[in-house]
Amino acid sequence: MALLDDVVTASAEIAATRSRKAKTTILAGLLRKLGEDEVRPAAAMLAGELPGGRVGIGWATLAKLQPAPAPEPRLTVREVDTAIGALRRISGPGSVQRRTTELVELLGNATEAEQEFLTRLLGGELRQGALEGVVLEAIAAAAGVPAESVRRAFMLSGQLPDTAAAAIGGGEPALAAFRLEPGRPVRPMLAAPAEDLDSALTEFGESSVEYKLDGARIQLHRVGDDVRVYTRALRDITPSVPELVDLARKLDCTSVVLDGEALALDDSGRPRPFQETMGRFGSRSPRDVLLRPYFFDCLHLDGTDLLDLPLRQRCAALDEVAGEWRIPSVQAPSAEQAADFFDRALDAGHEGVLVKDLDSAYAAGRRGSAWRKVKPEHTLDLVVLAAEWGHGRRSGYLSNLHLGTRDPDGGPPIMVGKTFKGLTDELLAWQTEEFQRRRTREDGWTVHLRPELVVEVELDGVQVSPRYPGGVALRFARVLRYRPDKTPAMADTIDAVRDLLPGR
Repeated sequence: MALLDDVVTASAEIAATRSRKAKTTILAGLLRKLGEDEVRPAAAMLAGELPGGRVGIGWATLAKLQPAPAPEPRLTVREVDTAIGALRRISGPGSVQRRTTELVELLGNATEAEQEFLTRLLGGELRQGALEGVVLEAIAAAAGVPAESVRRAFMLSGQLPDTAAAAIGGGEPALAAFRLEPGRPVRPMLAAPAEDLDSALTEFGESSVEYKLDGARIQLHRVGDDVRVYTRALRDITPSVPELVDLARKLDCTSVVLDGEALALDDSGRPRPFQETMGRFGSRSPRDVLLRPYFFDCLHLDGTDLLDLPLRQRCAALDEVAGEWRIPSVQAPSAEQAADFFDRALDAGHEGVLVKDLDSAYAAGRRGSAWRKVKPEHTLDLVVLAAEWGHGRRSGYLSNLHLGTRDPDGGPPIMVGKTFKGLTDELLAWQTEEFQRRRTREDGWTVHLRPELVVEVELDGVQVSPRYPGGVALRFARVLRYRPDKTPAMADTIDAVRDLLPGR
């Protein structure tokens, strides 16, 4: 029977190393020791997630609880999983007091190190360096199965704990049993920035070039008359988008899974601001702004999974079932045709183009392996790490942002620069209020935050710099917008930033 102390010890060892190989070895060693019913909760905790999802406990509540710690480890992984499940079920009158009582009992049975771990885990601040990619590699090592099999099962299940339990409990046959199920969201395939259009075209044998929209990623599932619509982060937004539900029911098929973007358009057919599109995803969003879907992939059609087929065949299926709603694209263009198509995308008010390998399968999360995004200006999705109090006209506002990239080896975000440019008065007011809710500490003029918010920045380029731990710094960065549709796990990596160095 595994103790919580085993997980806490592994967490501390992970945080103490930057080596991806060492992190994987530590995690795999722990996973091998776990019982069958301990794998799911432990895998979630190791990735910095709560088993079963959030429990609705704020950081302010946790900070007030300081029960005396247990003298030695005694809490088991199973007991913690049970306690968290009980917290999640508390509701109704008196729920705050009952939840506090349960929390005090749980923390009172934990050692000092375990209390710190649980507080950070419950408060959403556990940043130990064991991100999904590293945990998936550790699962493969512990189970003795190919990492690709684990990644594929994770893509199809969408649940890391379920993937871990299948791999360690049943090996490759259990992983192979995961199938695309219309109605259950699939983790989306991602794109990486390209230096320019020509370099993107030369990466692949034959390419599809399509508009890159300033919209919100959607995944549409239909089985009979049952329709579900999900966001990039796999959040179900079906009640908020009735026009997409109606459209799906009119498609000439019995079951389908489509990947695409939703965009709010003005009367002239040009895209509205991104915030207006995202505003439709709220449960009480207004219906006066209609969303127009632009689908670019078909993952399933009438009982047949298409994930492993080349993109060219998936596009043929897309044309068959939803050709009217297909995103503008051109297949296997010449360099001149691609350049003309790129100009047309910009003239239509869109961000640029995506260049995709026509021979590629659909692989969730493989940012950059087969899809490249090309824009006239460099943009990056970065994590806000901290902010500095402003001066002069910005006195009283949190202004200068500290920006970080995602560490592909599972470490904490890597700082690559600061910016106060591009912040409107409205954004300054919003982020000052929002940052206060995410504050972890304050020193001098700087407020440090839980790394949860993703912001899109535009920049002239990057340069080598010893000032920041990644060895690179942003040049003339300015804020374009915040990205509520993206999690920190979807931010650009330090490798993507280094790829923008001159000569790379």
